[in-house]
Amino acid sequence: MYPKKRGILPDGQPSPIPYAQDDAPLQLADKLLSYMPAEQPSPIVIACIGTDRSTGDSLGPLVGSFLKEAIAPPYHVYGTLDEPIHAVNLQEQAERIQSLHELPFIIAVDACLGRIKNVGTLQVHKGPLKPGAGVHKNLPEIGHIHVTGIVNVSGFMEFAVLQNTRLSLVIKMARTIADGIIAASRKTGCIGRNPRGYWPMTEQTKEKLDYN
Repeated sequence: MYPKKRGILPDGQPSPIPYAQDDAPLQLADKLLSYMPAEQPSPIVIACIGTDRSTGDSLGPLVGSFLKEAIAPPYHVYGTLDEPIHAVNLQEQAERIQSLHELPFIIAVDACLGRIKNVGTLQVHKGPLKPGAGVHKNLPEIGHIHVTGIVNVSGFMEFAVLQNTRLSLVIKMARTIADGIIAASRKTGCIGRNPRGYWPMTEQTKEKLDYN
């Protein structure tokens, strides 16, 4: 059984984190840890949803690629640029995760659309991710908690909006999410073969995590 969250986020209204804030990775790590199993009785699976065929929707696979060589068990990463988890294979990959890991705690990561004032922000939500909701697709839910990054504006021609999202923004947001997850793994004592990751952490994050 997983513990109740430790009071960092109010139910249903997660606070947005601007990706460019110096302490954004640490804020994200704290919010992730507030929902994760306190003693980690189960493997932690990070399921990064999206496709590299759409700029805006590549957020998840970018995060997965940044993380793939950076964290170790009990953390496991699925969904990368080379092997994405997308609408066509989502059900298959979800079943594969369940077959490979006993009672995994799943953190889903995905891009989404939102209000213009929230573009470039990240949120951590309790409960499963509903992939494709922003583009009116009915796909299987996945995750015990999920991280979303608002990459562009919703409300009109969502597919075209995702296709025309700036790659620069998506990469920067993906790096912040990856830094947040690696920070959470650091705080729980789980670091992989490359504890610095292979993306540029902010100096403030490095200092607080004692990387220097």
